[in-house]
Amino acid sequence: MVKTIRVSEAYHEWLSAHKREDETMEETLRRMTRGPHPEDVAGLLSEGEADEAKEAVERLREREESRFGDARTAFDSE
Repeated sequence: MVKTIRVSEAYHEWLSAHKREDETMEETLRRMTRGPHPEDVAGLLSEGEADEAKEAVERLREREESRFGDARTAFDSE
């Protein structure tokens, strides 16, 4: 079974830039997102710590999106 996922254009461009010639997009996603299995890390953080971590990730994502937008604006203006 094949599933379709939606990602932003910015994320797709970033992912495509990291895709190796011999990889499918699925293989690239698997390589770029590898990490511990959720069951292996479940319960390591309290609910409050998990909320703080989620907020920190969101701040990083917003900052990266801003930086990407700034770079795109600079590129487009030249």
